[in-house]
Formats: sequence, structure tokens, C-alpha cells
Amino acid sequence: MTDPGQRRHRITFQRFNGARDRYGDPLLGGDENWTDAVSVWASIKPLSGREFYAAEQSQSEVTHKIDCRYRAGLTTDMQVRFDSRRFEIVSIIDWEERHESLLIMCKELVP
Repeated sequence: MTDPGQRRHRITFQRFNGARDRYGDPLLGGDENWTDAVSVWASIKPLSGREFYAAEQSQSEVTHKIDCRYRAGLTTDMQVRFDSRRFEIVSIIDWEERHESLLIMCKELVP
């Protein structure tokens, strides 16, 4: 079980509701195209150099990992908002398939 004090960041998962191109990919514009889905407590950790190198083998642009309690319905179509920062979700891992916690691999979006 994770120490609750480690999950001290309040993050918001946002769902895209804007226009899409002819291939179905979202036209990522401003913040007005994203609506809040759910807010949770989580820990956000930048990847160390070693972890970044290992992550680069399979997921080339992962820069942060987010740990939160398990929540059904989260998808890689969403983005994470933390204060003024935004993160694109690369993958969501149900840690040990126990439905207790999620490990979310993200790429920080630069404004």
C-alpha cells in the first residue's frame, strides 16, 4: 500500500471535446477544447536519466510518471492537468492488475 502522503499533487484528467481532423485525431488547440473529467490526488515524478533511457526503448517521449489510486474509465485519449502544466498520457498501467493503483506514463506538453 502506498503512503497517502506521497500523493500530494491534485491533478485533473481532462477529456477532449473539440474538432478532429479527417483521420479522427484531435486538433489540439487551446484549453477550451478540453473539459474536466475527474480530479484525484497523485504523485508526479520526473523520470531520472536512467529511467528515461529505459523508457526511451519502448516509449520515446515519456518524461514523467504519475501514480494515483485506481480509477476505471481513464484512457490515453485524455490529458492530465496539474496547475498550469499539461501532460499527454502515453500509457496507463494497472499496477500488478490489482485495481489498486495506476502508473501513468506521460509526456509534458510545452506551451
